[in-house]
Amino acid sequence: MLYSVLGKTLGFVGFTIQYGCLAHCAFEYIGEFVMCSGPSMEPTITNHDVVFSERVSRHLYRIEKGDIVIAKSPFNPRMNICKRVVGLEGDKVPRGHVWLEGDNLHNSSDSRSYGPIPYALIRGRVCLKLWPPHSFGALSQSPNDGRITPSE
Repeated sequence: MLYSVLGKTLGFVGFTIQYGCLAHCAFEYIGEFVMCSGPSMEPTITNHDVVFSERVSRHLYRIEKGDIVIAKSPFNPRMNICKRVVGLEGDKVPRGHVWLEGDNLHNSSDSRSYGPIPYALIRGRVCLKLWPPHSFGALSQSPNDGRITPSE
């Protein structure tokens, strides 16, 4: 009886560890769901919108101008920020850095305040809005299109 209970317990612990490792790898290397807060990305992303942030582009150095990214805050490593890439290295931005700005230029703390951020702080590229349901789908272009020109 004891061996049966011990065997079932160890089996359960083993499955839990396996699925935990799979979930960790999926969230670390494939993508994650993020709830955004604050007004800096309005009207594209509003308070409490849920987005999917994929991480493959970051690993392959495929972040481009106009992409919306989730990055670690340069001031608080426990906090993430959601901003649009406006400049890449070579665009008057230091090597290995990006220039980020919120779509709501009048209410955003971004690279205009803290300067370019290291590429290593980028966690992922936002590719899909999931919530609210009526705005499900790909994200719209920047309302500040005149400020962003595609990379050549």
